[in-house]
Amino acid sequence: MNETSPAPVAQAPVPRKTPTAADGATRTPRPAAGQRIAELLQRQGVLAVLLTVVIVASFIYPTFATLDNARGVTIQASFLAVVALGMTMVIITGGIDLSVGSVFALGGVLAAWASQWGFLAALFVPLLVCGAIGLLNGFLVARAGMAPFIVTLATLLGARGLLLAFTDEGATTYLVPKGSAFAELGQGSVWGFGYPILIALALFGIGGLLLQRTSFGQTLFAVGGSSDAATLMGLPVARTKILVYTLSGLLAGLAGALNAARLSSGVTIVGVGMELDAISAVVIGGTLLIGGAGSISGTLWGVLLLAVIQNLINQIGSLNSSYQSVVSGGFLIVVVVAQRYLARSRRTT
Repeated sequence: MNETSPAPVAQAPVPRKTPTAADGATRTPRPAAGQRIAELLQRQGVLAVLLTVVIVASFIYPTFATLDNARGVTIQASFLAVVALGMTMVIITGGIDLSVGSVFALGGVLAAWASQWGFLAALFVPLLVCGAIGLLNGFLVARAGMAPFIVTLATLLGARGLLLAFTDEGATTYLVPKGSAFAELGQGSVWGFGYPILIALALFGIGGLLLQRTSFGQTLFAVGGSSDAATLMGLPVARTKILVYTLSGLLAGLAGALNAARLSSGVTIVGVGMELDAISAVVIGGTLLIGGAGSISGTLWGVLLLAVIQNLINQIGSLNSSYQSVVSGGFLIVVVVAQRYLARSRRTT
C-alpha cells in the first residue's frame, strides 16, 4: 500500500520585535521632525505672526504700545471673539454659519428693547430668540440633511428681515436706560478692562476645556473628520451638529447684547459682514474649513490679529477702514495656501 506523504505545514511568520526601552516597555514611534514642525505651525503660526506685528508696530508707532490703546483694541475685538468662538465649533464639525452677523444685530436690538424690563429680560430675550435661530439651523442641517451654506444663508436673510420689521425698517432705535445694570455690563470695567473682555476670555477658557478635555470636544473632531465614520462609531452626530449650531446662535446673540449695552442702544446697521470676519479669524487661527482640526486658542489669536490690523490702519491715518478687508483677505489666502501645504507635508512625512 502506498503511503501518502503528509501535507507541508505552513509556518507562521516570525513577528518582528518592536524596539523597547531599557525598562522593557514598548517604545512609541515618534513623529518625524517635519510633521512636528507642520503641526506646530498650523496650531501656533498665527501667534508668531501676531507677536511679530505687535513688536514691529510698537517701534514704528509710539501710541500703539500704550495701555489705553490695548484696552481699545481688546474691547473692540471681544464682540467678534464671542461670535468666532461659536463659529470655531461649527467649522470643526465641517459646517458653516453665515447667519451670525444678522443674529448679532438682532440680538442687540432685542436686548435694547427688553432692557426697559430689567437686566434679566435684556439678557435672556436675545439669547432665547437667537438660540432658537441656531436650533433651527442645526435641525435643518442635521435632521433634514440640507447644506449648511444654504440653510444659514436663508436664516441670515430671515434674521435681518425680522430685525427690520421689528424696528420699522430701521426708523426706530431702542435705547438702553442710562445707569442700568445692563448698561454697566457693557460699559463697566475691572482694572481698566471692560466686562466684555473678561466675558470673552471666560468663554474661551470654557470652550478650550470643552474642546480638549471632554468627550463632547472629541466628538466634534470625529464628526468633522468623517461624519459617516463617527456614525459607525455610535457617536451622536445629529445631536452634536444641532448643539453646535445652537451654541453659535446663542453666542452671536450674547455678543449682540453686550454690544448694545456698550453702545446704550440697539443699532440696526451693525453686523454686516461680521460672519466673514468670524470665518476669517477662525481659518487664520488654524481651523480647517473642511473640519476635523482646529483650536480655540488659534481663533483668539486670529481675532486679535484682525483687530491689530484694523488699529494699525487707524494709526497710519492716510488709509481708510476698507483696507482692513484687503489685508484680511490677503492673510486669509496666505493661510489657506499654507494649510494645504502643511497638510501635504504631514501626509508625506
